[in-house]
Formats: sequence, structure tokens, C-alpha cells
Amino acid sequence: MTPFTVIIPARHASTRLPGKPLLPLAGRPVIEHVWRAAVSSGADRVIIATDHAGISDCATAFGAEVCMTGSAHRSGTERIAEVVRAIGIGDDAIIVNLQGDEPLMPASLLVRVAETLAEAPGSVMATLSTPLMDADELHDPHTVKLVTGHDGRALYFSRAAIPRDRRGHTDWQMSVARRHLGLYAYRAGFLRRYPLLPESPLENLEQLEQLRVLQAGERIQVGEVTERPGHGIDTERDLAAAEAALIRRSR
Repeated sequence: MTPFTVIIPARHASTRLPGKPLLPLAGRPVIEHVWRAAVSSGADRVIIATDHAGISDCATAFGAEVCMTGSAHRSGTERIAEVVRAIGIGDDAIIVNLQGDEPLMPASLLVRVAETLAEAPGSVMATLSTPLMDADELHDPHTVKLVTGHDGRALYFSRAAIPRDRRGHTDWQMSVARRHLGLYAYRAGFLRRYPLLPESPLENLEQLEQLRVLQAGERIQVGEVTERPGHGIDTERDLAAAEAALIRRSR
């Protein structure tokens, strides 16, 4: 198996659901479920990166390694970059970014995204995609779509329904576009220079941090999978849905 480290960026100040890493979910805080998924992947090391003392105390209590970070980061990637600089990980190491609100992420996908990057020496990042299920998903702005080159290199990510078929053939659009899974792997050396990349107008327009990487001319490799994670937690409804999913798993 490809060696990799998982870093879990976890912030308390969520706009839609403040304090969500600490909210109770099936008898444990959300962040503990995320950490357990990372540990079960067989990662060499799992680190929770946070700027919040309460999250740090909670994570330390259930046995996690924690790295405290600054509070001004605009994305999880920026927070992870600080950790990589702080702990001195070697440039060739593979770092997997598992967001702190993804308690239903299958461990197998963490392995797959690390392998995708390991198999693409010309890429600085990797991510995963799945087929789109229906036209509603294609047009949903909360579902990020992507298109790739024939070699699996990411060409663009968007909240819009891309590529647009001017003839209105939705089936053709869905055969070309794919749904993006918000799971990333990076080379540690790239993370050291990530904060120095120029600000991206595309990133700001779409609110998608990976567009900073593409607009700077870097390569992101996309692995294709069929397995889908459960929804991340952004709202109280998501929290209730995750609770129900975990209960079903335990039966």
C-alpha cells in the first residue's frame, strides 16, 4: 500500500453550523468519527489540525495527535500547509486531506486518492470523482462537477453544469462530466509552496480552492471510483442523516 499521512483540518467557526466538529453524533463527537475513519485506512500517521482549544482538548482526550495552527487560513489546504511546515515532513511524502466534517468517508477512498497521486509523478495533487447520478445532481450548485483530459488530468472544476451542450442533451453532458469528491492528496513539497501561489480569480468566483492550483498551471490527477461517501455535515439535517446512516451501519 502507498504510504501516506492523513491531516484533518477542523475549524470551530463554521458559518452554517458553528462548532460542528464537537457536536454529538452516535455517541461520539463528529471529529472522532472522522479520525477513526482515517485511522482505519492504514495511514502511517493521522493528525488533526485546528486553531480551537476545545477541538484540541477533545481530540487529545480520545487519543488523536493534534497540531495547533493559526486562525487566518481561508481553506483546509492552507491549514494543512502550515502543519507540513511545522512538523518537517519530507517533500516526497503524500498527504491526504480529510475534512473534519466527513464522518462517513470510507477508508478505502483515502487509500485510493493516495494511490492516484503515487501513480502520477507529474502531478502535485490528486482527487477522486464518481459518475453523476441524474440531471438534478448535474445542475445542483452544491455538487461540484469536473472534466478531465484523456489522461485523467483535471481540466476544470465548477458548480455549474459543465460542459454545456448547446443542443440541450443532458445525457451527453452527464457522460462527459463527473461528480467531484472533496478528498485530496498532495505532495508535501507542493504544500510548502502552495501559500505562495497567486490568488486565483477562478477560485474566488467558484469558491473552489483547487482552482488556484489549476490556474497556476499545476497538475491535478483524478481517480475514478464508484463508491460514494455519505454526505458531509454542513447543517442540522446533515447531522441527523449521518446519525441515521451510522445506526444502519451498526445493525
